[in-house]
Amino acid sequence: MLTRTSARYLSWPIGRAAAFLAATGIPPNVITWSALVANLWAGIFFAEGRFASAGGMMILAGICDLLDGPVARLQGRVSLFGAFLDSILDRYADLILFLGLLIYYVHVNRFSYAFLAGAGAAGAVMVSYAKARAESLVPGNGVGFWERPERLALMILGALVNRMPVALWILAIGPNITVIHNIVHTWQQTEHGRQSLADAQDALGIPSSRSHSNLRSAPEPPRVMTRSAGRGA
Repeated sequence: MLTRTSARYLSWPIGRAAAFLAATGIPPNVITWSALVANLWAGIFFAEGRFASAGGMMILAGICDLLDGPVARLQGRVSLFGAFLDSILDRYADLILFLGLLIYYVHVNRFSYAFLAGAGAAGAVMVSYAKARAESLVPGNGVGFWERPERLALMILGALVNRMPVALWILAIGPNITVIHNIVHTWQQTEHGRQSLADAQDALGIPSSRSHSNLRSAPEPPRVMTRSAGRGA
């Protein structure tokens, strides 16, 4: 939801900034790594109790997150690995931010807030995993509100207005409810849990044991030589 809203209102400035960066030839993966570095500094600021500074670094990291994709498209460098790297580094960034908060609250002996930070970290990771796993079984099956942009926006707001405990309560509960929502929705979409793995693989076009048995009984197609024949795998 927030992703679509930000894309609507920030498309022009993000497009201009992406065009400038693309013209410099900076690789999009460098921008992706820059977002992780900015979030690392935000985590350090959280651990030191400098919440406003952490919020500022998170805004910088968010700008990098918004720019790496458009820069990759403008440079013709869109790749599966780039998308994979971006998702992996996002998970590390989420954990770094919550770890910084957990360290701070343990240091000041506010263990209840430290627990909330841990629950928020678990929710952040599990929302992403649950959605990805659900969509791997039923394409377009991911549901729920608390995706990464919403979580980061709330964390930035809590840091800038110095209301992080309130933000942590919401982040500890909301994303985990979204995980439960994904579990229930996926159960419903897979015929109340009765859809077989072979059916799911057939729906996704993935060879299953049934297709393997059909292939064994089918005649072998003629071999066609291409320019790539003979190259090492």
